[in-house]
Amino acid sequence: MAFLEEYKAHVEERAKLGVPPLPLSAEQTAELIELIKSGCTDELLDLLTNRVSPGVDDAAYVKAAFLNDVAAEKLTVDCISPEKAVEMLGMMLGGYNVKPLIDALSSKNEAVVKAAVKALSHTLLVYDAFNDVEELHKAGNAAATEVMTSWANAEWFTEKPELPEKITITVFKVEGETNTDDLSPASEAFTRSDIPLHANSMLQSKMDDPIGTIKKLKEKGHPVAYVGDVVGTGSSRKSGINSVQWHMGEDIPGVPNKRTGGVVLGGIIAPIFFATSEDSGALPLELDVSEMNMGDVIDIYPYKGEAHKDGKCIATFKLNPNTITDEVRAGGRIPLIIGRGLTSKARAVLGLGATDIFLTAEQPADTGKGYTLAQKMVGKASGLDGVRPGMYVEPEMSTVGSQDTTGPMTRDEIKELAALGFNADLVLQSFCHTAAYPKPSDVVMHHTLPDFIANRSGVALRPGDGVIHSWLNRMVLPDTVGTGADSHTRFPIGISFPGGSGIVAFAAVTGSMPLTMPESVLVRFSGEMQPGITLRDLVNAIPYVAIQQGLLTVPKKNKKNIFAGRILEIEGLPDLKAEQAFELSDASAERSAAACTVLLNEAPVEEYLKSNVVLLESMIEDGYEDKRTLERRVGKMKEWLANPTLMKPDSDAEYAAVIEIDLNTITEPILACPNDPDNVKLLSDVAGTKIDEVFLGSCMTNIGHYRAAGEVMRGETGVAVEKFWIVPPTRMDEQQLINEGYYDVFKEIKANTEVPGCSLCMGNQASARPDSTVFSTSTRNFDNRLGKGTQVYLGSAELAAVCAKLGRIPTVQEYMDIVPAKIAGKEADIYKYLNFNEIENYHLEERKVAEEKYDVTIRPV
Repeated sequence: MAFLEEYKAHVEERAKLGVPPLPLSAEQTAELIELIKSGCTDELLDLLTNRVSPGVDDAAYVKAAFLNDVAAEKLTVDCISPEKAVEMLGMMLGGYNVKPLIDALSSKNEAVVKAAVKALSHTLLVYDAFNDVEELHKAGNAAATEVMTSWANAEWFTEKPELPEKITITVFKVEGETNTDDLSPASEAFTRSDIPLHANSMLQSKMDDPIGTIKKLKEKGHPVAYVGDVVGTGSSRKSGINSVQWHMGEDIPGVPNKRTGGVVLGGIIAPIFFATSEDSGALPLELDVSEMNMGDVIDIYPYKGEAHKDGKCIATFKLNPNTITDEVRAGGRIPLIIGRGLTSKARAVLGLGATDIFLTAEQPADTGKGYTLAQKMVGKASGLDGVRPGMYVEPEMSTVGSQDTTGPMTRDEIKELAALGFNADLVLQSFCHTAAYPKPSDVVMHHTLPDFIANRSGVALRPGDGVIHSWLNRMVLPDTVGTGADSHTRFPIGISFPGGSGIVAFAAVTGSMPLTMPESVLVRFSGEMQPGITLRDLVNAIPYVAIQQGLLTVPKKNKKNIFAGRILEIEGLPDLKAEQAFELSDASAERSAAACTVLLNEAPVEEYLKSNVVLLESMIEDGYEDKRTLERRVGKMKEWLANPTLMKPDSDAEYAAVIEIDLNTITEPILACPNDPDNVKLLSDVAGTKIDEVFLGSCMTNIGHYRAAGEVMRGETGVAVEKFWIVPPTRMDEQQLINEGYYDVFKEIKANTEVPGCSLCMGNQASARPDSTVFSTSTRNFDNRLGKGTQVYLGSAELAAVCAKLGRIPTVQEYMDIVPAKIAGKEADIYKYLNFNEIENYHLEERKVAEEKYDVTIRPV
């Protein structure tokens, strides 16, 4: 009884935290099974039924093997009949339960066969085992034919309840903007895969007692809906919707510690958050929420498109996409896609035509006009010449990225998808968000997740290698499509549509993803860059000009944002290096854009791929896995280099808006001001502001930025701020900066240098002093992101160095007196990027920097 005693103690410990116990491990499941064999009770049976994770979890393997023995009547258990064992197998979604269920179709026990037919008819994750059912069907197995017929008739779908005509909810209202940092705080990132525990942190810095408020609202007897003016901006965190669904959704039978369903209402719902809601089985609706207040009881009529309060219509809406009712009915967009595919295959086997059971996506009329660059890239990945806005497609995902604060969730989603391999051509896992200051759970992840990824043909980086985007971009093929579980997965030489961990797992496993093609906004630069102006200033010039043209507003109420949910397409800077192009595409995340393209000439892309071939070959030599995946990608890069061609937009392509930016008019730096990346102002508007700390780091930086900052600080013996953080994006950048002597400059000024990675930018590692004012080169400056109560300005590395030097934001004249003079004549050496093919006998090396020499914080992992 040791297992039960230990488990009950664990239950009590978790209950004090207000959460259910963790799912059983493989070892616990094995112990539980031995207890069931010796004397089954309802308590033990419930644990086996509901507290073991499904799919291809290790515990699921143990559970499935035991139930298979019972179903096959190799083992007799008092409380589990053979048909009951099959019923329990049917709750395990797919993976290790599928073969036992198929074997049961040939059982001599009619009750077992009947139970197996019912279970398999509602199992979607069968993958290649479909062929086994097909073979049995063709061999005359009546049960297999019954399963195939059920799949063909989509009984897995039709036997689920339809979305009701009327949904009554109680309003949980969060005024203003909710970003994903509010729903899933970065400081609690290490708990994200533990959904109930992580959900305790939802809105903890946004409002008083949010969890208690939700509990009180539930006493009204209706489901509670999340309501906000602007909902889900920021990162692509499925943990955000996980938290909402944990408090406002429904349990999933046989799936511990996870929920589905729920309603999200927003004046604006960020595109990635909207899509993640779809994937997870929630019902997201965009509508006017101004007349909805905390505690209101609202009747939603989804098919009529109306929301009523006290019998009066207070808002109207349109279901978007038109297939969303099917998505909710199926339990989410992902199971709907998988199920439709299964039904289609079954109908083909039975010689049946296409079904009309499912709603079909509304497709736009062909305008006859040309295609944008993005529309051509997605078209190519979808087997088409181009894709019109509003068209539903499932493009091939050439490259998929997963970072470490979402990696454990992606792993769990992959397990639930019952996948033992990847169909995407390249899947990369990084450890950039947890390497510098790993918590105990991070250390475990560092040692277990790499094998999980590599064993499925993915590529795993190592802690300390650096930021995922700086690596992933070097693995991308030109004009291809990808995704990643980080909103800054934005390719400089292709196009990426970032998503939550669920859709990333789906893309990795299946090699495709669902996409309703967004409209595009064209930003076209012209003229010449002026002295002292940097690419980061052009990043901030995009929202600056959009605000001037009335296409973007900073206030959240009735907010305008021409970029939200659209693709940002950038032209006019064709000779940028790929690293520079990423600085522009990266920041499209802060515009809430769905994706970004940058029109480049062939020469910088050729230069980039030649360098990247050497880097990937060095990874192979250094033992990175999966070797075959890296070799395959190198081969495809070499194929492109043998015949380099790039897509171009058509001259008559259509855009939702065209924003012209004349570089001649940008004559001073532009900053994003506290605490909104849209809140952009000229340097002259904020000059003189005292700065307490400076952060030079994040995926927005490249090696040129560190050289430029080093030149500004050369000859100094200290800084005028409390801390000057310097964190290169990769260990290759760090090593080169050391080789060139820049770390001697950083040491001389007593800068805080850290292991390459995300650092302050993510907000889950180090942080700035509470209530300080920070100048940062990072991606976004939402409240509390870089530290509690911090006021954060975002701008260039060059301006960051001047702020560190002066202890305040300089005047335009001060900036112009310092930066151009410090870098004059050195531009070619400063803004020179890492071309590994030009370094003789280049190979990756382990970190060899001594902590005592350069004050680099290298944490053990």
